[in-house]
Amino acid sequence: MVKPIPDDYPRLSPSLSIDGAADAISFYVDVFGATERMRMPGPDGKVGHAELAFGDSVIMLADEFPEMGHVGPKKVGGTPVALALYVEDVDAVIERAVAAGATVVRPVEDQFYGDRSGQIEDPFGHHWFLHTHIEDVSPEEMGRRVAEVMGGGGPT
Repeated sequence: MVKPIPDDYPRLSPSLSIDGAADAISFYVDVFGATERMRMPGPDGKVGHAELAFGDSVIMLADEFPEMGHVGPKKVGGTPVALALYVEDVDAVIERAVAAGATVVRPVEDQFYGDRSGQIEDPFGHHWFLHTHIEDVSPEEMGRRVAEVMGGGGPT
């Protein structure tokens, strides 16, 4: 019997439209340590569909196909969506990302919820929150820290 949800796919996988999908695949593999699972060619040398694994998560992506309504964030003036990715060393990953053409949106800082995190815009217009967990924070301590942060003028 065919399973409605395949064993090697999470229930939810983002799918990105990218102007320059082949370059984006290289960026995500080199900078974030993703593993390319598969790539299907599209017309005119474009990437029709590709899948990258980030640990137990999967991202699907393809080149832009405007005639089908698939365009990247640069074509629509930005994105309201950011992908969150846990990495072993957020400082090193953001340094690699910037060296490979990304722009820092939020610099790396220790956060009240126990992560060290920052945000980048990759060279293709997609936003990424990058995190390294540095501290386990109890619900009580989290509540105290949130109150402190909010009383101090807003979240960090």
